[in-house]
Amino acid sequence: MQLITSAPALDAGSIGEVDAAVAAASFRALGDPVRLRLLSTIASCGTDPLCVCELAGGFSVTGPTISHHLKVLRQRGLIHSDRHGNRINYRADLPALNRLGSLLTTDERHESGPS
Repeated sequence: MQLITSAPALDAGSIGEVDAAVAAASFRALGDPVRLRLLSTIASCGTDPLCVCELAGGFSVTGPTISHHLKVLRQRGLIHSDRHGNRINYRADLPALNRLGSLLTTDERHESGPS
């Protein structure tokens, strides 16, 4: 798993080839509605862990499907998991999400058009 090392805003210049490939893989992982909702739910807890049993209730997919989606998010470095006995807790990797989000940021001062 590679992480984006630096993420300039889209209007700050061209993103490097390696960072673009890594970011594209992360965005592909977020291209599934279930994964996007899972990440949103986990990230809404900030640094507090969320048990997988607390996640599954809000989805109409099976437990194994939830586990698969969590695995994809974990492999992309967007979430982390910790096992405590028979419980698995998940938390968002907030710096990784911020780096990914910074790619979609632009400086509004560069907008053209009527004011």
